[in-house]
Amino acid sequence: MKREYAIVDIETTGGNAGGSRITEIAIIIHDGTAVIERWESLVNPQKDIPPAIFALTGINNEMVKNAPIFDDIAEKIVEMLTGRIFVAHNVNFDYSFVRHQLEESGFRWTASKLCTVRAARKVRPGLRSYSLGNLCNSLDIILENRHRAGGDADATAILFSRLLEWDTAGEIQRMVKKTSQDQRLPPNLPPADFEQLPDKPGVYYFYNEARKVVYVGKAINLKKRVASHFSGHKITPQRQNFLRDIYSISYEVCATELMALLLECTEIKKLWPVYNTALKRFEPKFGLYEYEARNGYRYLAVSKLAKHQTAIEVFNSEYEGITMLRELADKFGLDHRFCKYGMAETADGARKADFTNLPDIQLHNSLVDNVIVHISGSKPSFAIIDKGRSAGERSCIWVEDGHFYGMGYVSDDVCFIDVSEVKNYVTRYAGNQYIMQLLYSFVEKYPSKVHFVQLAQG
Repeated sequence: MKREYAIVDIETTGGNAGGSRITEIAIIIHDGTAVIERWESLVNPQKDIPPAIFALTGINNEMVKNAPIFDDIAEKIVEMLTGRIFVAHNVNFDYSFVRHQLEESGFRWTASKLCTVRAARKVRPGLRSYSLGNLCNSLDIILENRHRAGGDADATAILFSRLLEWDTAGEIQRMVKKTSQDQRLPPNLPPADFEQLPDKPGVYYFYNEARKVVYVGKAINLKKRVASHFSGHKITPQRQNFLRDIYSISYEVCATELMALLLECTEIKKLWPVYNTALKRFEPKFGLYEYEARNGYRYLAVSKLAKHQTAIEVFNSEYEGITMLRELADKFGLDHRFCKYGMAETADGARKADFTNLPDIQLHNSLVDNVIVHISGSKPSFAIIDKGRSAGERSCIWVEDGHFYGMGYVSDDVCFIDVSEVKNYVTRYAGNQYIMQLLYSFVEKYPSKVHFVQLAQG
């Protein structure tokens, strides 16, 4: 049976199907050789058209006032699309709008898709740009009524005919097979980037057109996890912008899920990709600091974390820090006048006033030393040793005085006389409180893989 194609272009009130509406639609039926039918219509979106959209398309509220609403033409659209391959330039955009509004009109419809951006990349690789306007310029296709459904659909139909003619390798026929993973990929992502992904744990990176990392993720199975980003039909603007921004993928295989989790956390902290937001809420906000005043007395203070200062300890809340500092001052007999309790300090006028009968400076400063040693010494140092990425290798993680130090891989033939030697084989990484929560959870769940050590204090 000969395939037929429905080449579709739409204009809308905005960039996402969930909050925007179609204002114009054009459908051109192509039988694989030539255009056999054409239809287009303005659509009353039943909401105002934003000025920016009017500036782009020329469609204003007056033009669509007497146009049919989508419900009135939904049956016609379903009739033209049913049984045909849905073709569009950046197909997931048009498909998501049409599918969503058909569902709202009571029609359950799905179709196989073909993206002419992806098809052009396969059939005519190496062009400077694959936007519709630039493709038309490169391939000498007349493009009239730009940013109107009819004009863009006509140009896409000519492009599609040319691609079919040039496609001597059968790329398009492979793309339209229902099982083709290619059709689910973002329009700007080379299939080779996806195909290279292994079925192993690791961390993956999505890059935008400027080769900047826009998302970092971890996976138990890299290929399956990355594929899950491209499945389904979510119509939020964030998802649509995210998919359009993906131009390439890289990855790093990790031995275990824990190694992948830790690498993901450290990479997000280092790169802060625009689409990674979940981990930001786990970042501590306050820290315990030590400083020496001009008179030689050393102070302990709870305050907001500062970028270029190293905190003795970090906290999720100011209250948590104040509570710890008060308990430590009581335990070690530290004079509270040398403890600064964050914002609460400004409200405590009594404590600010009296600086008579100060303690011996050397004794006081040694007490501060004792507090700092206690904070670090009360936390464990340990190694986690687990399987490697391949036979003959082990993964290792080093935690020193309750702080994540680093992780890496070591050959099976390396013997540790003392577990603290693991430190010499790991790559140094910046840690945070969230990473330690992950590590302590792992320690509790898999104690047989954890090797504790008591470092000598000096």
